[in-house]
Amino acid sequence: MTLWMIGNMAAHSVPSTLKRLLFAVKYSPLQSRCCAVQREAQYSTISIPSEKTFDKILIANRGEIACRVIKTCKKMGIQTVAVHSDVDSSAVHVKMADEAVCVGSAPTSKSYLNMDAIMDAIRVTGAQAVHPGYGFLSENKEFAKRLAAEGVAFIGPDTHAIQAMGDKIESKLIAKAAKVNTIPGFDGVVKTAEEAVKIAQEIGLQYLKRWNRRNHKAELTVCEYKGSESVLLLSRKRLLGFCCYCGGWTTWTPQFVNAITQKRGYPVMIKASAGGGGKGMRIAWNDEETREGFRFSSQEAASSFGDDRLLIEKYIDNPRHIEIQVLADKHGNALWLNERECSIQRRNQKVVEEAPSTFLDPVTRRAMGEQAVQLAKAVQYSSAGTVEFLVDSKKNFYFLEMNTRLQVEHPITECITGLDLVEQMIRVAKGYQLQHTQDDIPINGWAIECRVYAEDPYKSFGLPSIGRLSQYQEPLDLDKVRVDSGIQEGSDISIYYDPMISKLITYGATRAEALGRMEDALDNYVIRGVTHNIPLLREIITHPRFVSGHISTNFLPEVYPDGFKGHQLEADAKRELLASAAVLYIAAELRSAKVLGTQRVASTPVECSHWELCVELGEERQDVEISKSGTVYTVEMDGAKVEVWGALNLASPLLPLTINGTQRMLQCLSRDAAGVIVLQYLGTLFKVRVLSKLAAELNSYMPEKVSEDTSSILRSPMPGTVVAVSVKPGDTVAEGQEICVIEAMKMQNSLTAVKQAKVKSVHCKPGETVGEGDLLVELE
Repeated sequence: MTLWMIGNMAAHSVPSTLKRLLFAVKYSPLQSRCCAVQREAQYSTISIPSEKTFDKILIANRGEIACRVIKTCKKMGIQTVAVHSDVDSSAVHVKMADEAVCVGSAPTSKSYLNMDAIMDAIRVTGAQAVHPGYGFLSENKEFAKRLAAEGVAFIGPDTHAIQAMGDKIESKLIAKAAKVNTIPGFDGVVKTAEEAVKIAQEIGLQYLKRWNRRNHKAELTVCEYKGSESVLLLSRKRLLGFCCYCGGWTTWTPQFVNAITQKRGYPVMIKASAGGGGKGMRIAWNDEETREGFRFSSQEAASSFGDDRLLIEKYIDNPRHIEIQVLADKHGNALWLNERECSIQRRNQKVVEEAPSTFLDPVTRRAMGEQAVQLAKAVQYSSAGTVEFLVDSKKNFYFLEMNTRLQVEHPITECITGLDLVEQMIRVAKGYQLQHTQDDIPINGWAIECRVYAEDPYKSFGLPSIGRLSQYQEPLDLDKVRVDSGIQEGSDISIYYDPMISKLITYGATRAEALGRMEDALDNYVIRGVTHNIPLLREIITHPRFVSGHISTNFLPEVYPDGFKGHQLEADAKRELLASAAVLYIAAELRSAKVLGTQRVASTPVECSHWELCVELGEERQDVEISKSGTVYTVEMDGAKVEVWGALNLASPLLPLTINGTQRMLQCLSRDAAGVIVLQYLGTLFKVRVLSKLAAELNSYMPEKVSEDTSSILRSPMPGTVVAVSVKPGDTVAEGQEICVIEAMKMQNSLTAVKQAKVKSVHCKPGETVGEGDLLVELE
């Protein structure tokens, strides 16, 4: 029986997963067939050689997503054109592409958002299609119109879908009409801060009424609000209630309702109508925060999207953020490709994602998928897009927004479905029908994605860091690890663009397997030259709440209410760390005693095998004794023994050690002559000082460096641009009063006074670029 006959029988006699595999084998070249089963478990479909798409595609983006698109184009035999700013002339995506065109200077408005320059690049290179990636022009309807006028294909939906779903106000109205669950809110543009306050107060009553309509099964229902609950009794003519404030039954008059909603309408979400990626979003818990949120959100929206329109809706407290990947063609076919759990966020930006979600059951998954497809069909959507939902603890779900472009976290969907979404987008843009039906879409295993950023996770869970990657090594030698990146050793992380270094993806047959691989991958990821968020990522994926699946969008502030402090060492882990540092110190001493395999001093006795040291970690000091037998070091401290052995290659950034029988991957970031060793252990950086007994004794006489008094000065917590300065010398400021606003990576951050004081001097002005730690304002 031939493969052709088997393929024709598959639609009637074999499961959908095998059917898709046979389909791939049927059309694959001979050399690919032997790899088909392996590829099925990973994240890439097999291209059909007989399909003609485009000869040349221009990628109107940069960084990792540009590299990601180029990889699929190469697989499909399509030539690529990269565009770049002047500071990106040596970027990885520029080197990967067949051609490259500079489209302007570093600021995005003059390069990656410069439509005229990009259109010129298309004409010069003869590109037949444009893939916009995400961000920049990916959801800009004017750009899509200009491409259409030039006869160039836009690898994404048509302008109607972009406009309908790109405007959060219009998209919400369309979603309602398509019978998609929506969040209560104001379906219009909020024009002033005072109007925002009025709307926020009114939303409380709207939410109250909807809650009762949805949950009223008996005469008596309970409506829970933050900090209290009111028991409500509905009748046909009026709303009666037991007031938790006055303690008795009452008719809810308009005055009473206003009093309740003014107090209980919050929190609300203020959102940029044209927004995305967490920009232009603020949560407000009272009238003053609403006014402040209106100001910052409108400014961020204007800066990021050129559109300062805002909307307000009820903030669903403690929800999950779960999104559905959709795929649709130009022939009316549409599929949902399962869900992605994206609840781990900071400042409304995703940090860790996984597919599938631990929370959804098959019934809820199907309901969400079907509503997502309903919405896609309602706007005649065609491409690979995402419908985002908020899901409460009872699995009620509400439409949040639709992203009509490729989503950052698309790789985890590729891992569990076997589909290459970029390839599917290119096929749809050329006019082909979808290759699959809904029954063909599997959930094959589990995938986790961590967004690796150049950020300081100890500052608000991640404020941007800039610099040059002096050393960079991706953990690609590990099994079932994927890294989507657009940088290399020597690359610069600049102030002009998003600080993402890469997307680190691991996958396995089970969630536990995928998480275990992610832990190993983070430990093996070498990044030097910039501060990064790997310490936070590793703590998240190993935290018991995350491992159990008990998460929400409030995970980070709930788990770390006082901010992220790094890995907290228990007694055994602390001994492991101190022993490893001591062993590394001795290994360095032994190496330095030899030159080219000969002793420096001919009379030097046989190599020492016993040492007494003092190890310091923070304010703690520990005396240790070390003995060496062969390759095994035995470290004694505080009545306990720790055995350490492994490949102590001091030239390698990675130190694979076995500590008391447990395999650990440590990284040594630095060692100095004063005995200070910086180790990355369990994801977190620890500064350990190792001294000989004599050096430790003498060190006790050294004066300690006095820390700077920061209560009277304000330094920039991140590199960025000064947007506004609200004070001048001689002004008196109150505690918590805004002093200035710094914009970093298109996010605006208000810096406030920590005490009441008089302004002594101001060292910055609007429009200036400042670095991390730069002095901004001095107080008396």
